[in-house]
Amino acid sequence: MNDVVKTGPEVIKRFLRTLDGSPGVYRMLDADSRVLYVGKARNLKNRVASYTRSHGHSGRIRRMISETASMMVLTTETELEALLLEQNLIKQLKPRYNVLLRDDKSFPNIEVTHTHAFPQIRKHRGRKGQGTYFGPFASAGAVNRVLNQLQRVFLLRNCSDSDFETRTRPCLNYQIKRCSAPCVGFITPEDYASSVKDAELFLRGQTTEIQEKLAQDMSAAAEDMEFERAAALRDRIKALTNVQSVQGVNPQGVAEADVIGLHMDGGQACFQVFFIRANQNWGNADFYPRVSDDMSPAEVTEAFLGQFYDTKDPPRMVLLSHGIEDADLMVAALSEKAGRRVQLLHPQRGEKFDLVQGAVRNARESLGRKMSESATQAKLLRGVAEAFDLPAPPLRIEVYDNSHIQGSHAVGAMIVSGPDGFEKSQYRKFNIKDTALTPGDDFGMMKEVLTRRFKRLLKEDPERKSDLWPGLLLIDGGAGQVSAVRDIMRELQVEDIPMVGVAKGVDRDHGKEEFHRTGHRPMALPRTDPVLYFIQRLRDEAHRFAIGTHRAKRAKAFVANPLDEVPGVGATRKRALLAHFGSAKAVSRAALADLKAVDGISGALAEAIHRHFHEKD
Repeated sequence: MNDVVKTGPEVIKRFLRTLDGSPGVYRMLDADSRVLYVGKARNLKNRVASYTRSHGHSGRIRRMISETASMMVLTTETELEALLLEQNLIKQLKPRYNVLLRDDKSFPNIEVTHTHAFPQIRKHRGRKGQGTYFGPFASAGAVNRVLNQLQRVFLLRNCSDSDFETRTRPCLNYQIKRCSAPCVGFITPEDYASSVKDAELFLRGQTTEIQEKLAQDMSAAAEDMEFERAAALRDRIKALTNVQSVQGVNPQGVAEADVIGLHMDGGQACFQVFFIRANQNWGNADFYPRVSDDMSPAEVTEAFLGQFYDTKDPPRMVLLSHGIEDADLMVAALSEKAGRRVQLLHPQRGEKFDLVQGAVRNARESLGRKMSESATQAKLLRGVAEAFDLPAPPLRIEVYDNSHIQGSHAVGAMIVSGPDGFEKSQYRKFNIKDTALTPGDDFGMMKEVLTRRFKRLLKEDPERKSDLWPGLLLIDGGAGQVSAVRDIMRELQVEDIPMVGVAKGVDRDHGKEEFHRTGHRPMALPRTDPVLYFIQRLRDEAHRFAIGTHRAKRAKAFVANPLDEVPGVGATRKRALLAHFGSAKAVSRAALADLKAVDGISGALAEAIHRHFHEKD
């Protein structure tokens, strides 16, 4: 006879005897040892004791208590340490009853490099290095717009250091007045450094000083009868004026802040975050954390702040639409992470209040659109289930496609769609590795992609407890592709996943698609059926992603220089070789004696270069 696992308040009461008044973090676990909730406490004994009361709990907390079969505790020295540990555990364990920021995206910055005599200005994501960084920006598009403005006004380079070192004549950016061509000596290091300094002032919002300086330089050039330089400075002033005129409404009294507005409705929530830097609005982003309808705005906001800034540097000021209970503790955590004082404000009037209300309005509108789209998406998923006789609407649809040109630069692509639409963070690309494949073998490529995908899934989640297992596979192809994929899935012993092949149909006409399933005759959907349009969008998105990945791979191969693969050949020696022979192809064909004759190429390196290109012959 199996023992029944006890759950509920009695379990918590027994656990309570082992606790004292230390600060720390507690975890509530169910009968299968899955984490239900992670919480922090200034006094663990008092906090956990609150769960043993028979009244005063919301429906969510009552359900959580009733499912609790065991608990775990980690004590800390301070409540601040407990807060930081709590947020780390929430992001790692994703407990069911916590507020969870599901789409914790990273944001790009603008980097001014400091590792070269002529600094490069570029988009940057990830770990910061030795450069100067400005941001974050809400999107790559916002960064690209600012970079475009900086190029037009300050004529800074955006090429890589290797391109810079090997260039012998100006590139197209110089011709269209987007670069001052430092690579070929058309500007002195001192003048270029001055342009870099001006660009940094612009990114800090000090545009008035820049305009005054440019105007003074233009007047001085005109007095010295350097009319060409004066005209160039005039064009830069004009470009800067145009940039300022299109930047929109920017706050005058807020130099650096994140403005966070929350709107909750029907058990769903949306945060709208505006990034204010250098008195300029650098864009906004929306977030839809997982919440329950009995959570308060203060509770949701506090959880969001901890998770949002876990991987991001907080600004000097954070403006909130709703106050939080442990504001002092959150200020201490953010200040410690930033290494300076961070203000956390809940404004009630003035310009800051207007900024927050604008964020709340955008959050309300975004949530309304999201809820409408979710309702439509749910209806479409029910339609898919009905069309293909699925037991339930698929919560995760995976769509696969391949892309190549006569077998070269072959890639496979997987896109994912679910109740919230396209889940781009789940997209995956697969570089085809099997060199034994016949060029253009779509069946072989699909076999490699699916084998790699499901072998990894079986290894990481053999019991299928996560939401990463698909409820439907869509394959671009007809009966042949479906049969081949079915054989692959049979080998992997995952035959229970429904699969549909989408073929172009008669005359490959959009709208005449045929759908193929194992054991069923081909079928079609009416041209006006919304489900047909939905599947077309899924297939087209997979095709777009596959084509884009293939083009990126092909472009990278196109600009690759064979000399980059030669050990010991850096930018300077590569430039010397190209200047001597004219091209990398000529270097690869050069005799050993000719290689030794190049300035800066030692005998040993010449032998290494010759061996690299000829040992495969």
